[in-house]
Amino acid sequence: MLGLDTSIVVRLIMGEPQPLYAAARRQLESALEQGTPVVVCDLVIAEAYYALQHHYQMPKDEARHALRRFLKSGVVTPHPVAAPDALAAVQGAGVLDRLIHLRYADLGAVTRTFDAKQSRLKGAVRLKA
Repeated sequence: MLGLDTSIVVRLIMGEPQPLYAAARRQLESALEQGTPVVVCDLVIAEAYYALQHHYQMPKDEARHALRRFLKSGVVTPHPVAAPDALAAVQGAGVLDRLIHLRYADLGAVTRTFDAKQSRLKGAVRLKA
């Protein structure tokens, strides 16, 4: 199994700088040819989401769309598997809160939070003082 870091994911999405994109693409193609599963974890998804905005001035909606398209391409497997769903929502809890909630749900845990928006996610519980 091969796990991709943020630096690889961002290069594969942006296609630049060209030498790094080419190296990342060769690595991915090699893994696919060998039948090696390629995984992208939720921490990488979160970091890539902010890197695309900060380093490439990509608007939030565009960053979510680009990452979601990459994760649903069939070339990589997101972990947790439902992680692309965190990128689909535009209202309510933010991307990171959704990824946190999905990770806990994947573990069979209940998310406890003081955050009103996050507590509206299915299965999350808001604590009150």
